[in-house]
Amino acid sequence: MQSVLVSFLLTLRTAARSRAELQLEVLALRHQLQVLQRTRPRRVRLAKTDRWLWVVLSRIWTGWRTTLVVVKPETVIAWHRQGFRLWWTWKSRRRMGRPTVPADVRTLIRTMSQANPRWGAPRIHGELLKLGLDVCQATVAKYLGAGASH
Repeated sequence: MQSVLVSFLLTLRTAARSRAELQLEVLALRHQLQVLQRTRPRRVRLAKTDRWLWVVLSRIWTGWRTTLVVVKPETVIAWHRQGFRLWWTWKSRRRMGRPTVPADVRTLIRTMSQANPRWGAPRIHGELLKLGLDVCQATVAKYLGAGASH
């Protein structure tokens, strides 16, 4: 009799919840079953995708803690914080210096300098611009041949 009453109360509770919330709960429970079946004889092992799923669920669904059985809710929160730290580490990484000039452009600059020894960096820079190569004049001067006049 008591189990029938509990089942009835649970049914009333699910009837009061939104369809989206029920779908999220079904997704969460099925995912946990899949993880448990995948790692049955051994210790439960979660892949990165499993962790990301729970982080996303924790962000979009308020009732995620009640269905979580495989790990502690604090663990999911720790995953979320770790992901946030990784994202900001990636976002704030140092991008040092200018982008490198391709090797073929460097070779072209040296070839033009050797073929036209009286041309300096401004002239070679102008010719490269005519070819559609956008290279700074200081970069052209940097890659000129050793005996070129400026």
